[in-house]
Amino acid sequence: MAARFKMKRKGVGQLLRSDMVRDDMVRRAERIKTVAVAISPVGTTRDPHPGQYKSAWEVTSTDRGGRRRDRAVAHVRNPTYYARWVEYGTERVPAHHVLLRAAVAGNR
Repeated sequence: MAARFKMKRKGVGQLLRSDMVRDDMVRRAERIKTVAVAISPVGTTRDPHPGQYKSAWEVTSTDRGGRRRDRAVAHVRNPTYYARWVEYGTERVPAHHVLLRAAVAGNR
């Protein structure tokens, strides 16, 4: 006798928004944050705010994320105003790609 399975969209939605999935997303985001902090540039002694970028990493989560707002997600972000310049670089400063490298390394 074979087991039968009937998928219900409501049940899948509840699973995607569950605390179990949200906790796993936060766990993965914390791992990425740890790598990001480890590889973040600090700046020189002439820098007006040395270490601010490195210490500003944060993880947030919600159970209403994704494109359709129907699943648990966690975000790793750096709220410093110059974070995008550190990540992507400028004409004077080379790109460090901290978040990209952290996501690749933290996903292992």
